[in-house]
Amino acid sequence: MKLFKSCIELLLIIGLLASVHAHAADAYAANTDAIARGKYLYEAADCYSCHGGPRESQNGKASAGSALKLPSGGLGLDTPFGTFRSPNITPDKQYGIGAWSEAEFKTALHDGIGREGEYLFPVFPYTSFSKLTDRDMADMYAYIMTLPAVPLPNKPHEAKPPFGWRSLLIFWRALFFDNEPIKIEEARGTDWNRGNYLVHAVAHCEECHTPRNVLGALITSRSFSGNIGGPDKQNAPNITPDDKTGIGSWSIADMEQLLKTGMTPDTDSIGSGMKAVVQGTSRLTDADRHAMAVYLKSIPAIHVDLPPPKLPGQSAAMQKEDSMLEKIAAKLRQLKFW
Repeated sequence: MKLFKSCIELLLIIGLLASVHAHAADAYAANTDAIARGKYLYEAADCYSCHGGPRESQNGKASAGSALKLPSGGLGLDTPFGTFRSPNITPDKQYGIGAWSEAEFKTALHDGIGREGEYLFPVFPYTSFSKLTDRDMADMYAYIMTLPAVPLPNKPHEAKPPFGWRSLLIFWRALFFDNEPIKIEEARGTDWNRGNYLVHAVAHCEECHTPRNVLGALITSRSFSGNIGGPDKQNAPNITPDDKTGIGSWSIADMEQLLKTGMTPDTDSIGSGMKAVVQGTSRLTDADRHAMAVYLKSIPAIHVDLPPPKLPGQSAAMQKEDSMLEKIAAKLRQLKFW
């Protein structure tokens, strides 16, 4: 009888251990999947392009000749309001976000509010990341927390007064910030809805390709119609389906090709900041690149007046002066001076 009882107890213990092991294996698999999804989103969002920095050695100094891509921050983004420095988002607990909880990370992306309750400057595109799903934000957090920590202090912003005063952002946010989720439009189909989400929330294409008003907010009535003198004073082209000033002549396959290889239909290679963007979109699945192309092909075509072509040997100052003179001449003609 005692032997039978001991056998029963042993079987119960074995069963309990097996159950614990199975739950642990499931949790590990779930976490591994989350990290893989987070890496995919991190690359698609091109986080490194803004948050990139030099590889750090253990003593905190940059290692010469190293090219390991870690988001240790420090890069400057030139804007009309001053230069804003990207922060360290490696898991370093002192200088990065290693001490942040998942909830605090989500609050930064969804609400544009930092760990100390401060308003974040909208050079960080939380205006787009706020559209990310809760799961996608959690997955990005899971992946970032697996990166090596870099003990690199953050550089201060060089904003012009009063644009460096965070308290004033309460008014900007009231006027321009909307963190409502993207609505699914069933009638549009799976590809269109997936593309809408990728373009607006993940790849945040609107942040560069849409003009901004005098307060730096997106002019949504002209979404994707291009931005002259955009981030870092680079010109972002019109990517609406306008035939003359946009990409209306491009096929969906042409758009997929650009997102994968950086090659335009004219066999030109893209330049400036778009090179970094393609480093992210090239890692997308074919299905996701197709979805982005389907969505972009569906948006309203917007015709924009292009700046006059620059003549050979003509400096930027001369071109600006000629443009101003032409405006004065047009005004004189309107007033019938000749």
